[in-house]
Amino acid sequence: MESKFLNERIDIAKELIDKLSSEYEYVSIFGRHARGKRIFVESKITSIGESTSLSDTEAGFVIKVYNNNHYSEYSCDDIKGLDLKRLHQALKVNTKDIKTIDLKKLEDEVHVEDFNRYDEGIMDDKTIVDKLKYYVDYLSNKDSRIVNAFAGYINRIQSSFFITKNKCLSQTYPWNNVMVQVVSADDKGMRDTFKTENEKDTALAFEKMDKRLDEIGDLVLKMLDSKPVEPGVYDIITDPSITGLIAHEAFGHGVEMDMFVKNRAKAKDFIGKQVASKLVSMRDGAGGVLSAASYFFDDDGVMAHDTTIIKDGILQTGISDVLTALELNMPATGNSRRESTRNKAYTRMTNTFFEKGKDKLEDMIKSIKHGYYLCDTNNGMEDPKNWQIQCTAQYGLEIVDGKFSGKIVSPVVISGDVIELLNSITMVSDEFVVTGCGMCGKGHKEWVYVSDGGPHLKARAKLG
Repeated sequence: MESKFLNERIDIAKELIDKLSSEYEYVSIFGRHARGKRIFVESKITSIGESTSLSDTEAGFVIKVYNNNHYSEYSCDDIKGLDLKRLHQALKVNTKDIKTIDLKKLEDEVHVEDFNRYDEGIMDDKTIVDKLKYYVDYLSNKDSRIVNAFAGYINRIQSSFFITKNKCLSQTYPWNNVMVQVVSADDKGMRDTFKTENEKDTALAFEKMDKRLDEIGDLVLKMLDSKPVEPGVYDIITDPSITGLIAHEAFGHGVEMDMFVKNRAKAKDFIGKQVASKLVSMRDGAGGVLSAASYFFDDDGVMAHDTTIIKDGILQTGISDVLTALELNMPATGNSRRESTRNKAYTRMTNTFFEKGKDKLEDMIKSIKHGYYLCDTNNGMEDPKNWQIQCTAQYGLEIVDGKFSGKIVSPVVISGDVIELLNSITMVSDEFVVTGCGMCGKGHKEWVYVSDGGPHLKARAKLG
């Protein structure tokens, strides 16, 4: 594990567990040390500093104990020199004053392993700044209508351990995000767009972005001619980023099973039932692909999974944290995630995506009489209780008689009923992309990194 801070506290954690085990039936200690860096460049400004995300710049611990069918937790900045009397007082559960649920004790199988993923393309700060300045200068000089350009780099390295009486797991994993945003303006108005590249290796992320500068510049200029889409129902093709946004919003939050126990998700009543076209299969898991939300074990010591949520249109299961899994009497899926060690672990998505199909993109385009090819995710939201979604694409390209007409619309909002949208899917491409370094909240808070994606989809949707 690539953290001196945590390595120096592994033996302390084991000793603390031995002491607490005389008082509690189960004891675990989760420790996290996260380091994050941000480098931003604009035309006259360069800034280098720590990430502003709580989950990127923290060091702390969570002690979880079990006694008399109940769990309680204590969070602290350091376990070194911890006051045991204060700890016992904090962990004491007063069942008279709060509502509690009786749960079984977690299994504590023997597992000792250290997992490490390395950035094999590390670049120093000067080289990164020079790269970002080149992007800004190149795009700014491309056309007089480009009025601003911005480039940034975010690096995060997370190390953590999870220790019980029989388990000692540790891990380190880096991730890098390179982003470019450009703004164009003329007498018709102002438009902006952005692109990101995300990789575990810094150099590879920059190498990919190097090849996209003209694409970004050309797009933001073309968007100056864009107009809003005329509201209506259209045949659409989604690029992998919009496909991923639909996966995330349509059946991501809706199958986080802590929402099942609170009766806040309609999906609870549809396990084993058809919810999508037979062409649709969807998965989530930190172990499913290598992307921004990949890890070796979750924040409650469960190994990374690759969970099939929808198979051939049938809803199979949801995803869960360990306590939700205990309450539902189901296996945990490795989706226990905390924004930080100061926060509770919730059921959270990781890498969420549709599986690829057999269709060719060119055939999908040819099949459309009049519709739009929707590109580049912007944002979205869903209502898990009523299965309504809203997903925004940065732009759409009009298709007429199976060919691009040259007309561009921006922005484009997909809205409507989840089941209607997923059942309208008639073609699924044989291409497959999962990407992302964005963050997702549980409601309005509890931010964690997620990724999503999949193939191109042909569907029918309400646009506005």
